[in-house]
Amino acid sequence: MTRLAVVGVVGVLLVSGPWLWTKIAAHGHVHGEADAPSADVVIVLGTEVAADRRRPADRLAGRLETAAALVRDGRARVVLVSGDGGGASGDEPTVMTSYLVELGVDPGRVVADPFGLDTYDSCARAREVYGVTRALIVTQSYHLSRAVTLCRGLGVDVDGVAARCAGCPAALLAEKAVRDYFASGKAAWDAASGRPPAVRSPVDPAVRDALALG
Repeated sequence: MTRLAVVGVVGVLLVSGPWLWTKIAAHGHVHGEADAPSADVVIVLGTEVAADRRRPADRLAGRLETAAALVRDGRARVVLVSGDGGGASGDEPTVMTSYLVELGVDPGRVVADPFGLDTYDSCARAREVYGVTRALIVTQSYHLSRAVTLCRGLGVDVDGVAARCAGCPAALLAEKAVRDYFASGKAAWDAASGRPPAVRSPVDPAVRDALALG
């Protein structure tokens, strides 16, 4: 085997190793909406809002619609929306909260974390700030194994639920899947280093208080 071929093989292993790690670690904890288990809390990960900065774009709408269905079906009681409150496309948690209320979720059962700046931070803050130790987590299927793996590694016993994505172009989903493949390397580094979330906050009883509503 030539030196160039060896370098190529090593490169593929370095890139693919973290992605395989997320798939293996999440095995058995990834579900469709129809067969999702139950948990008191469902975490919804943020992403871009629509151009008007008031409505969720298609991927985010699908995540929220899936979470609302889980609440309606009695498989979750409280929704923790975790995203970037100062994101480039707009205030993700505010838009997420508003849309959930439109979908019929009691606003008293929605908790917003404006400092879920990436998947790792959302998982870390769910545990450290909001005291979540068991939850469902909702995002699109291409992202789900990475989200499940990171949360479980940070002490949150999560099961992932694949989000709806009506209106999402196939090309966009393919692009995001490729991006997530490479993002697995950062996920592995974050998990290995145990870095703290970018924003540290005191303990917030909001999730506990929402659960106390019954």
